Amino acid sequence: MSAVRCITRRERDFPALLAAIHDPPPQLYVRGDASLGVLSQPAVAVVGARACSSYGRSVTRSLARDLAAAGLVVVSGLARGIDGEAHRGALAAGGTTVAVLGCGIDRDYPAAHAELARRIRETGLVVSEYAEGTEPAPWRFPARNRIIAGLCRATVVVEARERSGALITADFALEEGRDVLAVPGEITSSLSAGTNALLGLGATPVTGAADVLELFDLEYVRAPAASLGPVADELLARLRDAPLTADELVRGAGVDSGDGSAALMELELAGRVVLEDGVYRPSV
Repeated sequence: MSAVRCITRRERDFPALLAAIHDPPPQLYVRGDASLGVLSQPAVAVVGARACSSYGRSVTRSLARDLAAAGLVVVSGLARGIDGEAHRGALAAGGTTVAVLGCGIDRDYPAAHAELARRIRETGLVVSEYAEGTEPAPWRFPARNRIIAGLCRATVVVEARERSGALITADFALEEGRDVLAVPGEITSSLSAGTNALLGLGATPVTGAADVLELFDLEYVRAPAASLGPVADELLARLRDAPLTADELVRGAGVDSGDGSAALMELELAGRVVLEDGVYRPSV
């Protein structure tokens, strides 16, 4: 296990944004190879439902990747679903991400994310207000959410049900006068009930990384897209209308199955599409 560091509110390394919230933690326990200065760098929280949709996973990963590539620290809670995808997206960009735990600093929770936590610690930080040996408990996670919001100038909610814990994070951010943004979702989906409600209350809609980066006076610069073959171009054009399975794509385009499979592989390798639950979608 990497060495545990502890910083108290009286120390210079304690992040000023977190110290400024109504109920800051008395100390933070920290694991990871990054400098403690990471906790004071411009940061954005990306949070959402544990039981998220394939669309939510895809959007989160792409959004976090682009935000990290632009230089923001991506903060989340290491939970299953949206949180985990936020960390993975930031790591995929070679960026920095911070995971905030709702248990002791010596626990990788959930255990299924132990490898993800290890990867985060290699270039970023895992933090907790709880000392080693503190077991996870339901009430600790809402308390953890105030730290996620407190470390960041802005909080993005990707998918959330009406009573999702992600909305607690958004509430903490609003109470502290921080920016809250939400990814619009289908009005018939329960996973979008919380995010759409936030939009109704005045949260900023997120349709891409540029909407978040604008708050930090950063410009989104998309890497030049690699040129594609004619079949790949045709399949990508169809995916912009609606997510489709491989069979639906090949049949709709009227191409040979071998050519279609090769074109889909080309699109995946170029990072132009993502495959989730057997359905292809264009990358955000």
